[in-house]
Amino acid sequence: MVNFGLAGSPDPEVTMSRILALPSLLLFSPLAVLAQAPSLAASTTLPITFTRAVDANHAKAGDIVEAKTFQQVKLSSGAVIPSGAHVTGHVVEAAGYIFDKTPYAKQTTSRLSIHFDSVQNGTVSIPLNVTVRAMADSITSINAYAPLSNDLDSRSTRTLVGGDQLYASQDGIEDKDGDVVAYNRRDGVYAHLISNGRCDGGSTEVSMGIYSASACGVYGFTGMRAVETGSVAQPSTLTFVSARRTAEVPKHSTALLEVLPVQQASR
Repeated sequence: MVNFGLAGSPDPEVTMSRILALPSLLLFSPLAVLAQAPSLAASTTLPITFTRAVDANHAKAGDIVEAKTFQQVKLSSGAVIPSGAHVTGHVVEAAGYIFDKTPYAKQTTSRLSIHFDSVQNGTVSIPLNVTVRAMADSITSINAYAPLSNDLDSRSTRTLVGGDQLYASQDGIEDKDGDVVAYNRRDGVYAHLISNGRCDGGSTEVSMGIYSASACGVYGFTGMRAVETGSVAQPSTLTFVSARRTAEVPKHSTALLEVLPVQQASR
């Protein structure tokens, strides 16, 4: 006989009340909380900016990678991740660059691999299962904020990463053909994603930050290649390599993260 009371024979009423209370106790147990951990819907995008530089010459596996959102993200549940939400990750691998002066030497490749772990929404930490849809170095990112330096441009045109044109005097953002493909609202740029190369299109309006609706791949980062940007095989993983310089992500570089579907073939 199970005794839910103190020493002696159990009180039947006390025993029954405690049995009925067990489901509630289990509901709030650590395992139940983990099972109910929040997640982001597939194709949700998070425009982020790196708040600290990461370079392969100084980083080591396990180092914290820090970034933040720079436009609010509206979730399918109706909740909102605000601009400035903390995004954390960690260094998976870092191999610095040392130039070999030996004639005809094959240079050793520098490598930097980071993993995006979570985004903090208030007191809730949301795990990330993402691909890096597009990414721009700090110079390219800063240029996307600045109007074109042209005295004849009366519309204060900005060129977003990927080529779309944003005009201060109108809400519609145009692609190179003059079609409106995104909208500039009070809280940021929104668009339906447009398929381009490895990047899929979408029919849900998502946050774009400084990125074009068709932006896909790496912009800037001269002398480096992104050999991994996140897939079902290696979700949330970004890997840069270079045989010419140190692989790095400068401070103020930006990225457009896109949440992967639960089931998806490797890209």
